[in-house]
Amino acid sequence: MYLEKINKPNEVKNLTPEELKLLAFEVRNRIIEVISKNGGHLAPSLGTVDFTVALLKVFNPPQDRIVWDVSHQAYAWKILTGRNDRFDTIRTFGGLSGFTKREESECDPFGTGHSSTSVSAALGMACGRDLNEEKGHCVAIIGDGALTGGMSFEALNHAGHLQKDKFLVILNDNEMSISKNVGGLQKYMARMLVSRPYNALKKQVWDLSSSLPKNVRSKFIYGAQKLEESLINILVPNIIFEDLGFKYIGPIDGHNIPQLLTIFHRVKHNMVGPVLVHLVTSKGKGYAPAEKDSSLFHGVGQFNANSGEVVCTGAESWSEVMGSSLCRLAEKDRNIVAITAAMTSGTGLTAFEDKYPERFYDVGIAEQHAVTFAAGLATKGLKPFFAVYSTFLQRALDQVIHDVALQKLPVVFCLDRAGLVGEDGPTHHGAYDISFLNFIPNLTILAPSNAEELDAMLRWAAGYADGPVAIRYPRGTAFCLGKAIEPFEPGKSEVIAKGRDIAILSVGSAFPLAVDLMEMLKGKELNPWLINVRSIKPLDCELLDKLGKSCKRIFTIEPNALIGGFGSAVRDYLSESKVKVTSFGYPDIFIPHGSISRLDELVGFTAQDIYKKICDLT
Repeated sequence: MYLEKINKPNEVKNLTPEELKLLAFEVRNRIIEVISKNGGHLAPSLGTVDFTVALLKVFNPPQDRIVWDVSHQAYAWKILTGRNDRFDTIRTFGGLSGFTKREESECDPFGTGHSSTSVSAALGMACGRDLNEEKGHCVAIIGDGALTGGMSFEALNHAGHLQKDKFLVILNDNEMSISKNVGGLQKYMARMLVSRPYNALKKQVWDLSSSLPKNVRSKFIYGAQKLEESLINILVPNIIFEDLGFKYIGPIDGHNIPQLLTIFHRVKHNMVGPVLVHLVTSKGKGYAPAEKDSSLFHGVGQFNANSGEVVCTGAESWSEVMGSSLCRLAEKDRNIVAITAAMTSGTGLTAFEDKYPERFYDVGIAEQHAVTFAAGLATKGLKPFFAVYSTFLQRALDQVIHDVALQKLPVVFCLDRAGLVGEDGPTHHGAYDISFLNFIPNLTILAPSNAEELDAMLRWAAGYADGPVAIRYPRGTAFCLGKAIEPFEPGKSEVIAKGRDIAILSVGSAFPLAVDLMEMLKGKELNPWLINVRSIKPLDCELLDKLGKSCKRIFTIEPNALIGGFGSAVRDYLSESKVKVTSFGYPDIFIPHGSISRLDELVGFTAQDIYKKICDLT
C-alpha cells in the first residue's frame, strides 16, 4: 500500500510516523519474499528496517551521504532509494548487488562488502565536503561486530581529533550487548543531550570562556569539561566514545520509529561536532524464524518463507570437511588451536568450538590481529589453524609477511571460499590469494581437489614446523573420492594420466573441469598429460623439468587471477626451455555477482571454452 508509492527516497518524508510503521512492515515482507527465493543476508537487513525508514524521513540522500558498513544489512535501503522495482533481481547475474555499490545508485556513496570501513569513508567524505564548500551530513552506519575491527577505532580516533560538524556515526548494536538495557534514564539523557536548550547553553559557556584571560580560560574549560564528563559518566555507559571526542547518544531502541525521528531530527539540527548514536536492534526483527536463529538466517540460501525451513542439500561442504578433520587432529594433539575472525559457522569451526572451547578463539572481525595472535601462539609451541575466507585474508597481508613468514612460524591458514563464490560478488570472490601469497618466502601453498586430499594436507600441516602453510579450497560441496589417495608430499603433484606433446596442469578445485577437458581432447585425437597440482608452492620442479623436455605445450588451469598466479610461476620456471606455457584462469577484471556457473561462462572458464582455445593452438 505505502511501499508501491515510494519510488524516490524523498517520498518517505510525506508519511506520518504511524504510516512509517506500516511502511516498515511492508518492507520486511518484501525482503522476506525475495530473499526466500534468491538467498542473502536476511536477519541483518530485517533488523535495520525501522531506523532506515527514520533515516530517510529526516536526512536527504544523496546530498546527505549515508555509508553502510559491510552493507549486508542495507536491503531496506535499496528498496526505499528507488530500487524496489529491481529488488527481485538482487544477487542474480546482471541484477542488484547484495551490497551497496556506487555504480548502482547515487544514494550509495561508497561501495562495501568488507567490514569496518564506514567511519573512515564517511570521515573522508566530510573532509572533502568542507574542502569543496558543499552541504549535507555524512553518516556512517556500523554494527557492533564491525566495531571489533581495529580500522573502525582508528577512524573514530581521527574523527574525534578533527571535530567535524555534521558528522554522525550510528552504532547498530544487535548482539554484542555494549549496554545492558534501554532504560528510562538513558532515554532521558539521550533527549537532553540532543535538545536545543542544552546545546545552546553549552555554546554560551564556551563563548563566555573566550573573554577570560588565557591562563584562566584553559582552567575554566578543563573544569567545565570534567563537570560535564562526570555527570554523563554517572548516567551513560560507553563513555569511551566521549573520550574519543564524540558526543554519545543512547542507547536508543532502534525499532521505535517515533523516538528515532526525534533523536535524528535533533542530532541533525541542534548538535555540533561528531556525534555517535547508539541503537539497540534485534537481528531478524519481524520474522519469527530469523529472530529465533539469527545465525542461520544471517546469510541464508533459499528457504520456505511461510515456515522458515531452509533448503538443504545434505552433502558435506569443504568448510565442514576442514572442521571435521581439525577436530580429529585436535583429539590427538593438544597443541592444536583454532582461530576465526567472527566466522565460526561459515568456516566450519562450530564443532571445534563445542568440543574444544579452551582451544578455540573468535577474535572478532579483526583479521590483522588474528594473524599476529596466531604468530604469538606459535612462539609458545602451539599449532594455530586460522580458518578465514580467502577474500578476508587480504586485509592481513602485512601480518602474514612480517609477523609469520619472516619468522618462519608454523601457522596454518585454512583459506575458505578460494575461487569464485557466486552471488556475493567481487567483494567476496577469493580470486587473488595465490597471487598475493606466492611471492612470500617460507610459505607453503597447497590446493586439494577432493575431500581426502584436504584431510591429508591438514594432517601434514599439523606436523610441519618449518614455516607457515596456506591451504586453499572453494565454497560449496566437497568432492569425495571415497577411497584412499596417494601419500601427500609438498612439492609433488599427482600424475593422473601420462601423455605426449601437451600437458594439462590443474590446480585444486579446477580438477573436475580438467577431467572434462581431457575427455574432449581425446575425441580430438590428442593425448595430453593430466596433472593434479596439489602443491602450488613449492613447485614440482622434477615433473616440470620432465614436461619441459618432452612437451611442446603446457596448459595450466587455476581458479585464481591469471596475473601472479600458478601459471605465471610455471612460465617463469620454464622460461629458458622451449615449451610454451598457456594459462587459463580469471582475467584482469573484477568479476561481478551471479551463479558460479554463469560467471565461469562469462570469463571463459569452462571446459568448452578452454577446449576451443587449445584446439586453436595445437
